[in-house]
Amino acid sequence: MSSKISRRQFLTIGAVTATGSLLAACGATPTAPAAPAAPATAAPAAPATAAPAATAVPAATMAPAATEAPKPGTVKEVARTDTLNLAWSISSPIGSTNPWNKPGYTHQEGNSLMEEGLAYYMIYASKTTPWIAESMTYTKPDFTELTIKVRKEATWNDGTPLTSKDVVYTFQGQMTNDKLDYHSQFQAFVQDFKATDDQTVVVTFKQPSPRFAFEVLTFKFDTAIGIVPEHLLSKQADVNAFAGGLDMVLSGPFKLVVWDQNQKIFDLRPDWWAIKAGIAPLPDVKRVVMTNLGGQVGQNMDVVAQRVVNNEYDMTLDMRSSVIANILKQNPKVTTHTGNVSPYGYLDWWPNSLWCNTILSPYSDTRVRRAMSLAIDRDKIDSMLYEGAKISSIYPFPLYPNLVKFTQLPEVQALITKYEPRKFDLAASEALMKDVGFAKNSAGLWEKDGATINATVDGFEGIHSDIVPILVEMLIAAGFDASVNFGTDAFQNMADGKPGLYMYGHGASLIDPYAAFELYNGRFSSPIGTTSGGNHLSRYNNPDFNKLNDAMAPLASDDPQFTADAVGCLEIYWKEQIDIPIIQWLHRIPYNQTYWTNYPTVANPSIGCNGAFWHHTGMLVMTTLKKA
Repeated sequence: MSSKISRRQFLTIGAVTATGSLLAACGATPTAPAAPAAPATAAPAAPATAAPAATAVPAATMAPAATEAPKPGTVKEVARTDTLNLAWSISSPIGSTNPWNKPGYTHQEGNSLMEEGLAYYMIYASKTTPWIAESMTYTKPDFTELTIKVRKEATWNDGTPLTSKDVVYTFQGQMTNDKLDYHSQFQAFVQDFKATDDQTVVVTFKQPSPRFAFEVLTFKFDTAIGIVPEHLLSKQADVNAFAGGLDMVLSGPFKLVVWDQNQKIFDLRPDWWAIKAGIAPLPDVKRVVMTNLGGQVGQNMDVVAQRVVNNEYDMTLDMRSSVIANILKQNPKVTTHTGNVSPYGYLDWWPNSLWCNTILSPYSDTRVRRAMSLAIDRDKIDSMLYEGAKISSIYPFPLYPNLVKFTQLPEVQALITKYEPRKFDLAASEALMKDVGFAKNSAGLWEKDGATINATVDGFEGIHSDIVPILVEMLIAAGFDASVNFGTDAFQNMADGKPGLYMYGHGASLIDPYAAFELYNGRFSSPIGTTSGGNHLSRYNNPDFNKLNDAMAPLASDDPQFTADAVGCLEIYWKEQIDIPIIQWLHRIPYNQTYWTNYPTVANPSIGCNGAFWHHTGMLVMTTLKKA
């Protein structure tokens, strides 16, 4: 069902959102809090995994009832003081715990507590932590061979050793199964792989592949592959149809014991192999309960906020500034990444743009896209939403340290002067639209051949309710026929390339700009009438851009030619206005310290991870929390 908001409704919506009103106290705290009332229809979770760096999955149908509901008395009692309570919208089919269950599976709904990777990247420590693999080393200087050493202590939760056989099986699946997330990367880069003993796998590449170990094999945020059990999946008739259920064999620290419409409950496995291996302590958290909020991710956040205040939830989805500020005022035990000081969060890897289908008229005209960008007053966005902090953006990648260095290059600064990507100029916008052949109608909207430009902005209410209405007002003021759509069809509209604009992020680059630019590589351009995968919503295809981006792939990021090609990609990005960059993304996650401490913050970086429990690295955050 669509939920479009007209211009007249905009101010009312904005006022309600800004208030962030909190409901009355909800009574005693159960071990697993009851889910607040929510619409019955499940909606797409945003963001979610997709290749090569995606942040959402299509809508998944919620099962009508638990398929594996526990019998009374079969789930042991665990004290609230040993329980970590999370709040999230669970939309994947009940029982989907097999990482190869496609479509259906997502790590974001607690499954990252069971699935593990070869390595993890700690963004705020700027380091890679070996995990299932004790090492991943390029064993040829031209980056055409990678040797992986699997830890001898690694085991599956059924006691079976995790060996090179499982790694080879995982790689073979990615190589041959086009339903798996990294099939295209394996096809493009991998020549061969083989196990030389129980602990060693050697990968041979078709060309120099200096980023493969990091981008494909290292868990970070929402990307990379986990290792799956050969001894279980090789026996399945269809590995994509096999859901996994409560008995899924995985290697992580927790086991799923309950999954119904209201919640997922994970219990700690004291025999987790990583403890014996000496790479992880015995976690203080003995149980994790993820309450299903229902509906679209980000719905019912006022109810969620009050439950944080009431000490019912320990962590939740990130919140808007006004809501989290109210939480901090009402409960001194709650903190954020920046304590009780604005902006209350950290820089996420998901900068948001207004995307559009660049092969669909009139969005296929660069002048139209540029005219819409000129309608956006980024200074006003910073002033209205971020207390003057420079959060609005002109880049398709997050401003982490290495990427900031890239933006400071003289060549990049020269491009900023030339293309003025931050420019707000309604007169220049008008001139471009007239040049395309549009004229304003009696309502002040651009019209051509009897049709206005559909500038409906698809987005997600729980995370975009502060920014999207402002963008809509700016677009309307510039003559574009804009409105807000926070309906359950929003993500599907984006994936299907429907007319309009898509408020969405770029889950890609962390240490150099290659992965962000790869999102616009023409090999991912889906034709009209098909569904685009991953973060390839623009469907952009430019041979000159493709050539530059492809040339970057085999080069190390400190290679001068890599830098030159990256600058060339950025020039085309701005010149062609592939999408309209709007803001860097902040995660303002409430951390309730009533029961748990050692959350990653500015004052206490902990192990250096970002604090999102729904990311792959969320497992490391949750297993290193300490009892209050």
